[in-house]
Amino acid sequence: MSAAVPSTLYPRLQRARTAVTMGWNQIGTQTQFYGKTLASMWDALRYYRVELVRLIAQMSLGTGALALVGGTVVIVGFLTLSAGGLIAVQGYHSLSNIGVEALTGFVAAYLNVRLIAPLIAGIGLAATIGAGATAQLGAMRINEEIDALEVIGIRTVAYLASTRVIAGVILVIPLYSLAVVMSFVAARVGTTAVYGQSPGVYDHYFNTFLNPVDLIWSCLTAVAMAVVIMLVHTYYGFTASGGPAGVGEAVGRAVRTSLISAVFVTLAITLSLYGQSPNLNLSG
Repeated sequence: MSAAVPSTLYPRLQRARTAVTMGWNQIGTQTQFYGKTLASMWDALRYYRVELVRLIAQMSLGTGALALVGGTVVIVGFLTLSAGGLIAVQGYHSLSNIGVEALTGFVAAYLNVRLIAPLIAGIGLAATIGAGATAQLGAMRINEEIDALEVIGIRTVAYLASTRVIAGVILVIPLYSLAVVMSFVAARVGTTAVYGQSPGVYDHYFNTFLNPVDLIWSCLTAVAMAVVIMLVHTYYGFTASGGPAGVGEAVGRAVRTSLISAVFVTLAITLSLYGQSPNLNLSG
């Protein structure tokens, strides 16, 4: 005759089992929230257009004095300028060691489009718009503003989460375009003006290896990252608890999760597009 072993005899095993169970429950809760947010996008477009426009204006340029120094457009512009400058420095010096520094234009066209521009746009989105969305929703949650909206009949998921996801997707397209242009300009100026390479040589290899199809796929990668990033940030803000300290913790977890998710999205899309064939042929 066997009897169940009390869980108090194995406290570590009990804690491990509880942690696994809570983890699976959290994954299910997140998945349910993501599905509800995506399904509520039509309601957001239909009933909350004014809020959507307000969010787009706030996310893109910031408000008040932040518009001059902290707007997402400004931050992404500086990030891509520095990234494009690094491409010029590293590409020119590395290629000059083997006597083919003329191919710096190829490196700029290849790396900026396929890797740097979408990643910089995603990082800028997560660090500015995403973190701000988590903080805003978290503050509303701990101040019981979300509960008040539900009481008066507002569809809170559509009004607060879906509108921010749509705004992030709409905003990431011009952000990506800005990132591409700024990275191209920085790489070209760094190579031709700083290192003295002929503009004609740089433009020849740059235009030869710049594939318009890669630009389209790169933009779609940025859009996919925007959807994932905004879903993650809205979830953590919507479910924040524990007062102001809990909001800060939610922002940290959201940024960490969204950055990891953005890298995985880029990896998955890159492997699916260029895993078998890199769509690039060098011969000479």
